[in-house]
Amino acid sequence: MKIRPVRSEKDYKQVIERIDELIDSKLGTKEFDELEILSILAENYEEKHYNIDFPDPVEAIKHIMEWKGLKEEDLEPYIGTKIKVLEILNRKSGLTLEIITKLKNGLGISADILIPDDSERITQQASTKKVSSSKFKA
Repeated sequence: MKIRPVRSEKDYKQVIERIDELIDSKLGTKEFDELEILSILAENYEEKHYNIDFPDPVEAIKHIMEWKGLKEEDLEPYIGTKIKVLEILNRKSGLTLEIITKLKNGLGISADILIPDDSERITQQASTKKVSSSKFKA
């Protein structure tokens, strides 16, 4: 395949087909070099043309649970009590920074996924960990 920029969906599909053909290439071969270059071209096209959002944090946790065969009680070391786990999984309570850190370190869920990007969820998350303003009064 002649390597050239990926400018259209047709180009993209051809590159993906070629990547599929080369996927088992051995490191150090010209086929592997071609695979690496085509992967970069395909990724660049995807970044420009496909809006891939991070999943919702709760959905990400549920996906990891399913993938790793975890039950709700398996989340207790990361989240706290069984009630707290259920509150988070049922969206009754938000993730705190401490829980996000424990899930990231313990289950390998990216903090980028667990930290909400929109102000509505940030407000909801902040409300789960209120700081008394009376502590700061003079």
